[in-house]
Amino acid sequence: QGADGKGWVTAQYITTAGKPEVPTIGGNQADPDNANVAVVQQQLNVRSGPGTGFNSLGTLNAQDVVSLTGKDPNGAWLQIDFPQGAGPEGKGWVNAAFVQAQGAENLPIITEAGLIVGTGTPTGIPFTPTVTLLPAMDDGDSAQSPAINVTFSAAGTHDLQYSSDISSPDGDAEDWVQFTPYQENILLELSCKGGNLDLELLQSGQVILQLTSQDCANQQIVPVQPGKVVQVHLSAIPNESRNYSLYTLNIKTLP
Repeated sequence: QGADGKGWVTAQYITTAGKPEVPTIGGNQADPDNANVAVVQQQLNVRSGPGTGFNSLGTLNAQDVVSLTGKDPNGAWLQIDFPQGAGPEGKGWVNAAFVQAQGAENLPIITEAGLIVGTGTPTGIPFTPTVTLLPAMDDGDSAQSPAINVTFSAAGTHDLQYSSDISSPDGDAEDWVQFTPYQENILLELSCKGGNLDLELLQSGQVILQLTSQDCANQQIVPVQPGKVVQVHLSAIPNESRNYSLYTLNIKTLP
């Protein structure tokens, strides 16, 4: 039994009647006038370390405001105050691509082990950024063991959202997501940043949809067979240099 008779659920797997007027605990308690804050642009996971391979501590929603306390060496992940999570010292990490940050350039640089190895850019000193793309961490998923497996139903889950990253030639080059529809059509939207990627939708061993980075931010209505598993295969396209892509996959049931 939880404290005070309360518990937690993942918001992306529930549907509310209208906009819920419930308090966000911890996520939007930051002072918006603070120089080091970020506004969440879409629902995303808070992780125990700077990468998708770390445990999820909880979820933030769009327009939540969080206090920034540090960043990883390449600035791709930001450390935040997240006291309601089980992270070290009440901290968590979010993907920088999905928040609008203020003052990130002045944040201390923190390693995966929690050590501060540098500080932000000093005021008044010219700075030329060096872009260093780290490979995506292997999250251990496969066609046989997808990252998430969701069953849609009329009385239950109607949609899913999944965010991650992939890279090639090194790092995690592919991701797998699986769901089972209950209607004949779904609405699919792929948001992505960075390098090129491919997406395939497979059902009963057949490819029913193919997308590339050119289709990012476009919505696709896809006919599917109700009650049969659909697999989503995302892969980074190899090239001469490192190809790193951040993406968010949204799939909704259509009437």
